[in-house]
Amino acid sequence: MKKVFLGLFILSFVSCTMQKENEESMQIAQFPQGKWIDLTHNFDEDAIFWPTAESFTIDTVFVGETENGYHYEAFQFCLAEHGGTHLDAPVHFAKGKWPVDQIPVDRSIGEAVVIDVSAKALPNPDYQINVDDIMEWEAKYGQIPEGALVLFRTGYAQYWPDREKYMGTAERGPEAVAKLHFPGIHPDLAAWIPKNRSIKAVGLDTPSIDYGQSTLFESHRYLYEHNIIGFENLNNLDLLPPKGAFVIALPMKIKGGSGGPLRAVALIP
Repeated sequence: MKKVFLGLFILSFVSCTMQKENEESMQIAQFPQGKWIDLTHNFDEDAIFWPTAESFTIDTVFVGETENGYHYEAFQFCLAEHGGTHLDAPVHFAKGKWPVDQIPVDRSIGEAVVIDVSAKALPNPDYQINVDDIMEWEAKYGQIPEGALVLFRTGYAQYWPDREKYMGTAERGPEAVAKLHFPGIHPDLAAWIPKNRSIKAVGLDTPSIDYGQSTLFESHRYLYEHNIIGFENLNNLDLLPPKGAFVIALPMKIKGGSGGPLRAVALIP
C-alpha cells in the first residue's frame, strides 16, 4: 500500500511540475503587451510613388449582392514595387545580394531606435543625415544596439500625400526626377554604418534612402552591399520613443523582387 501511495505521490508531483513548467513556458512565450502604432501609409490613388513609376491603381471586380443573396466584395490592384510604404531589398542596388523572398524574416523584425533629425531636415529639404546625427543620439541614449532597426525621422510624413511638399515636385515622368528635394542619408554615413555598427535595417519617412538630388544613389549602394535592408515612406515615427519600440515590417513576399509593399507596425511596451 505504501508503494501505491508513493507512486501516486510521485505521479502527482511530476504532473504538477510539468504543468507549472508549461505555464511558465507560456508566460515566457506570450507577446508583450503595449500600444501598437501603424507605420504604414494607405495604399490608394493618392499614395506617392517615384515620378517614373506607375502609381497605385485599384479596380472593382464586384461589389454588391450576389445571385445567391449574400454580400460580396472583390478588387484587383496594380502597383510598382517601390512606392508607398515599402521595403528595398538589397538586390535593388547590389548585385547578388538578397531579393525580397530571400531576406530572413528576422531582418525585418526587432528593436528600433528612432533618430529625430526633423529640426534640421524640415527647414532644409536637401538635408543629408550624417555621422554627427548618430553621435548626438548616442550621447543621449547610448550606443545603437546590435541588430537594431535604425529609423530616421525627418518630419516629412506630415506632408503626405502632397507630392510637392513631400518630395519637391508633383510632376511625373523622367524630367521630374531632377526636381526632387527631400532629406536622405549621406553617403559618408551609409559607408560608416557597416564598419561601425551591426544593424539590420534603416528606414526613413521620405521617398528614398538617398536624398532627392542624388544621382549616384551611393547610400543605397553602400548599405545594400552589406545586406542592410531599407524601409521608405514610413509613417508616424513621431509617435515612437527614441528607443524601446519593437518593429515588425514584413513585405509582400515577391520571388526575386527588388522590393515590395510593406505593412510596418511598432509596439511600444
